[in-house]
Amino acid sequence: MKEHEFSWELFEKLPIIGILRNYTRDEINNILPVYQEAGFFNIEITMNTPGAVELIRHASKNYGGVLNVGAGTVCNTKELESALKAGAQFIVSPVVDEDLIQDCVERKIPVFPGAFTPTEIYQAWTFGASMVKVFPATKLGLTYIKEVKAPLDQIKLLPTGGVNLDNFIEFLEAGSSGLGMGGQLFKKEFIQKNDWDGLKNYLQQFVAIYSDYKSQQK
Repeated sequence: MKEHEFSWELFEKLPIIGILRNYTRDEINNILPVYQEAGFFNIEITMNTPGAVELIRHASKNYGGVLNVGAGTVCNTKELESALKAGAQFIVSPVVDEDLIQDCVERKIPVFPGAFTPTEIYQAWTFGASMVKVFPATKLGLTYIKEVKAPLDQIKLLPTGGVNLDNFIEFLEAGSSGLGMGGQLFKKEFIQKNDWDGLKNYLQQFVAIYSDYKSQQK
């Protein structure tokens, strides 16, 4: 696998994207090895994080073979260029921008644009989205995912917001192809205390629950 090549095989091992927004460089340098060692494979650093381009470059250079490293909150083609030059392997956007999506499609870069209504979700998919980030999923929840998947069952959904340790399997059972999680993964109580063992133990709970879920499906 090339250093900057997205791997769907890695993604599917645990289809959760951990979202890092507004963490310091020191915090991210501590989080990344813990996250990877706990058994996760997909990390997103948002472009509105201070020093995001350098952080993405660092993550891609040091974890490009074991983590899919992506750029989040990419809203236009200028930000896309910066993210890709830094080594981003996938792109996440909070909006549906046709030019941005099709630029990624042409470059064969997975792109997960954010949409809310069925019309927006369908539009993002027809523009070429690899998955559609349903955002914010907090208020709509599981029922909405099920209802959207009923008529639009060909569309891959990536709910973000409102997903946590207690319900993430239910979101997958409802038809989600992946999940985006920020604060529910990277708990402040551990990070603020530099309790990296505590964070790792917490993250491993997700891995164990997902492993059980997959074994029951066989």
